[in-house]
Amino acid sequence: MLTSLYIKNYALIDELNVQFNNGLTIITGETGAGKSILLGGLSLVLGKRADLSQVKDKDEKCIIEASFDIANYNLKPLFLELDLDYDVQTIIRREILPSGKSRAFINDTPTTLDALSDLSSHLIDIHSQHQTQQLVENDYQFRVIDALAGHKENLELYSKKLSDYKALQKALQTLKDSKAELIKEYDYNLFLVNELNESKLESINLEDLEAQYEQLNNVEVIGEKLANAKGILSLEDQGVVDQLNTVKQELNKISGFGKAYEVMAERIASVHIELDDLLLELDDLEEALSTDPQELERINSQLQIINNLFQKHSVSRIEDLISIKNELSSKVSDTEGLDEAIKEKEIELSNVEQTLNKLAAQISKKRQSVVPILIQKLESLLSDLGMPNAKFKIDLAEVDRFLPNGKDSLQFLFMANKGSSYNELKKSASGGELSRIMLAIKSILSEYIQLPSIMFDEIDTGVSGEISNRMGDIMKQMSGRMQVFAITHLPQIAAKGNSHFKVYKTDNNDITETNLKRLTEEERIVEIAQMLGGADITESAMAHAKQLLN
Repeated sequence: MLTSLYIKNYALIDELNVQFNNGLTIITGETGAGKSILLGGLSLVLGKRADLSQVKDKDEKCIIEASFDIANYNLKPLFLELDLDYDVQTIIRREILPSGKSRAFINDTPTTLDALSDLSSHLIDIHSQHQTQQLVENDYQFRVIDALAGHKENLELYSKKLSDYKALQKALQTLKDSKAELIKEYDYNLFLVNELNESKLESINLEDLEAQYEQLNNVEVIGEKLANAKGILSLEDQGVVDQLNTVKQELNKISGFGKAYEVMAERIASVHIELDDLLLELDDLEEALSTDPQELERINSQLQIINNLFQKHSVSRIEDLISIKNELSSKVSDTEGLDEAIKEKEIELSNVEQTLNKLAAQISKKRQSVVPILIQKLESLLSDLGMPNAKFKIDLAEVDRFLPNGKDSLQFLFMANKGSSYNELKKSASGGELSRIMLAIKSILSEYIQLPSIMFDEIDTGVSGEISNRMGDIMKQMSGRMQVFAITHLPQIAAKGNSHFKVYKTDNNDITETNLKRLTEEERIVEIAQMLGGADITESAMAHAKQLLN
């Protein structure tokens, strides 16, 4: 419930601070006194966009602050979703700075207008002619029926399953699209994989393979050079080995004459031994050297295949070819496995579809069961509100697709007078009739769900007498379950309030200001007497006012 409202420097309001109670609160005042200004300030708290033209003193900050007791509203999840600090005494504040910039705060935490609108829609409902038009909207009509049906959990589960269903549909279509795309490439990818597999890349050492090719391809040159090298080393009397042997003998003769000669003789002996080993290894290399044209052709062919693969795939390493092969193998495997994945997704989608159909059937059955109750309550209330011949016909029909709230289509038909035919609300109900229908619906809803505080803005326009008295009774009954405000011009309704506020203007130093004050019991009598008989209050009007209040 709205517990307090503070307005400073807004339109004709200099500063206003008022406390509200539960029950039915009446707001009255002469035409032009500023009731619309009060609503305008409250609308800013509810998330309406602001501009500098609404500020009274352009050099000062404009502030509108409203306090709400939200203990009974179960709004903790919404506060968590909006990343706000929860408090049962929640304060919403709007500020319009001299620069024209607007700021919003919820429990002193800066917030966005979207977040403010989301929250405030759960706190207060300003019922105006514009809002009455919601009655003709299909979504609102469904919300009314669903409130009576009391299947909120089923609707929430349906909504979640519908979200899952749409996600599965999207995933399935993606798989099918992928399959169509991959099938186009499948044959080529499979050819490439087979080509790479045939090359047995994992068993190839390219460096060794190239070395083998060079040896086999140059076997004659290698044999000739090995023979020449051996000749230079081992030629009798003139070969390096024989020459070195002579050097060794000469040094051995003087090795006993000093350490330096001894060391030199040992080094020459080591070189002589190393040359002997080299000769043996050259012999081995020469013996191992053989001509193998077939092996040369095989290696040449393998190298050619690898080089062709390098060029085809724009790489230069065996490791890169292996990575490409693995990637292509994965694509081929994915293509071959898509049918199974699609089948699994179709089964999953079918299961969710069955659950949705079951939930939709339960929702529809519950709706069908409450339609007669809603019609009976509406027609009964409207009869009391001066529409004794008002009749409703509410048709629910199953559709063949999943809608956001089930599988029902809804027709909310109305007949105002005997002898006429049923038609859509927007075509068959006048503005005054829509207002009374909306009042009746709000009254019925308040029996089933916790509604936010509601402010009826001159819902009594165009009615009088006993009808207005019944309107007041309905609002009074509603106020036993929720906080109700009524801005009214009718004394019959004003007398029903638990508390009564008056909007009035004053002129101070040639400046007009709007004020709001809570009336005492005596002031209420005077105010209602004026509403009955005008500014000149008669004893009869005073007596009538007292009678209404009592």
